[in-house]
Amino acid sequence: MTAQQTAPEKMAETDVIDLLLAQHAMIRDLFDEVEQAPAGQRGEAFTRLVRLLAVHETAEEEIVHPYARHKIDGGDAVVDDRLAEENEAKRLLTELDEGGPDAPGFAEKLAVLRAAVEAHARSEERYEFTQLRGRTSQAERRGMAAGVKAAEAMAPTHPHAGTESATKNVLVGTPVAMMDRARDVIRRAMGKNP
Repeated sequence: MTAQQTAPEKMAETDVIDLLLAQHAMIRDLFDEVEQAPAGQRGEAFTRLVRLLAVHETAEEEIVHPYARHKIDGGDAVVDDRLAEENEAKRLLTELDEGGPDAPGFAEKLAVLRAAVEAHARSEERYEFTQLRGRTSQAERRGMAAGVKAAEAMAPTHPHAGTESATKNVLVGTPVAMMDRARDVIRRAMGKNP
């Protein structure tokens, strides 16, 4: 089964933790697809990987991490560690995206990115998701899932390491503006002013 085939299952999740765990599985599947594709045919799978990673991280930054800061033991430290990991992964993903899947050294850089992303996912699952599930209501997790699904609908196409403000996003250009729009959609879905 490919990552594309699991998308309807992922969208059916109503608990944000289950939804994010399904996305983690899809991300692993997409890494497999990119790695297994012949060198000249990696583009489509790599584009899907970039999109899913970008929307996944935006949703976590806007929805999951703010809850974690306030709801879990040591929330600030846990979230700060996850944000540092995410920023490093975005930097690596941006490098790969700029060079493209046919660039020299792509497979080696992809392996480094995969290791970073998988270590980050394990840390989220262990330090953040488990506590969030125990310290949030089903209604809160359903509300967060709605925000994640709204972000998926935006599906930004490029990662943007180090662009945490609207000013920086406007200066960098259109792909980063897409992340801003995804944030706006998430905030509207969560009942916040964009």
